[in-house]
Amino acid sequence: MLNNIGLPGLLLIAVVVLVLFGRGKISSLMGEVGKGITSFKKGVSEGTKELEEDAAETAKDVTPEETDKDKV
Repeated sequence: MLNNIGLPGLLLIAVVVLVLFGRGKISSLMGEVGKGITSFKKGVSEGTKELEEDAAETAKDVTPEETDKDKV
Protein backbone atom coordinates (compact mmCIF):
# COMPACT_ATOMS: atom_id res chain seq x y z
CA MET A 1 0.00 0.00 0.00
CA LEU A 2 2.80 2.43 0.83
CA ASN A 3 4.52 1.66 -2.44
CA ASN A 4 1.82 3.61 -4.29
CA ILE A 5 2.48 6.90 -2.45
CA GLY A 6 4.60 9.15 -4.61
CA LEU A 7 6.03 12.61 -4.08
CA PRO A 8 2.65 14.38 -4.51
CA GLY A 9 1.09 12.08 -1.91
CA LEU A 10 3.88 12.72 0.58
CA LEU A 11 3.57 16.48 0.05
CA LEU A 12 -0.18 16.27 0.64
CA ILE A 13 0.35 14.33 3.87
CA ALA A 14 2.96 16.87 5.03
CA VAL A 15 0.57 19.77 4.35
CA VAL A 16 -2.28 18.07 6.22
CA VAL A 17 -0.04 17.36 9.23
CA LEU A 18 1.21 20.95 9.18
CA VAL A 19 -2.35 22.31 9.10
CA LEU A 20 -3.55 19.99 11.87
CA PHE A 21 -0.70 20.47 14.32
CA GLY A 22 0.78 23.83 13.40
CA ARG A 23 4.36 24.82 12.81
CA GLY A 24 5.20 25.44 16.48
CA LYS A 25 3.99 22.08 17.67
CA ILE A 26 5.87 20.21 14.94
CA SER A 27 9.13 22.12 15.56
CA SER A 28 8.94 21.47 19.31
CA LEU A 29 8.23 17.81 18.64
CA MET A 30 11.25 17.56 16.34
CA GLY A 31 13.37 19.26 19.01
CA GLU A 32 12.29 16.66 21.54
CA VAL A 33 13.05 13.87 19.08
CA GLY A 34 16.55 15.33 18.58
CA LYS A 35 17.13 15.50 22.33
CA GLY A 36 15.97 11.91 22.68
CA ILE A 37 18.34 10.69 19.97
CA THR A 38 21.24 12.59 21.57
CA SER A 39 20.40 11.12 24.98
CA PHE A 40 20.16 7.63 23.51
CA LYS A 41 23.55 7.91 21.81
CA LYS A 42 25.10 9.22 25.05
CA GLY A 43 23.62 6.30 26.99
CA VAL A 44 24.89 3.77 24.48
CA SER A 45 28.43 5.20 24.58
CA GLU A 46 28.42 5.27 28.40
CA GLY A 47 27.17 1.67 28.51
CA THR A 48 29.87 0.57 26.09
CA LYS A 49 32.50 2.36 28.16
CA GLU A 50 31.27 0.62 31.34
CA LEU A 51 31.37 -2.77 29.65
CA GLU A 52 34.91 -2.17 28.43
CA GLU A 53 36.02 -1.10 31.92
CA ASP A 54 34.42 -4.18 33.49
CA ALA A 55 36.08 -6.42 30.92
CA ALA A 56 39.46 -4.79 31.60
CA GLU A 57 39.05 -5.32 35.35
CA THR A 58 38.13 -8.98 35.01
CA ALA A 59 40.78 -9.74 32.38
CA LYS A 60 43.35 -12.21 33.62
CA ASP A 61 47.07 -11.87 33.20
CA VAL A 62 48.03 -14.95 31.19
CA THR A 63 51.73 -14.23 30.73
CA PRO A 64 53.80 -17.12 32.04
CA GLU A 65 55.81 -16.42 35.14
CA GLU A 66 59.56 -16.74 34.94
CA THR A 67 60.83 -19.86 36.67
CA ASP A 68 64.29 -21.18 37.46
CA LYS A 69 64.21 -23.29 34.30
CA ASP A 70 63.63 -20.21 32.14
CA LYS A 71 66.63 -18.37 33.55
CA VAL A 72 69.79 -18.94 31.55
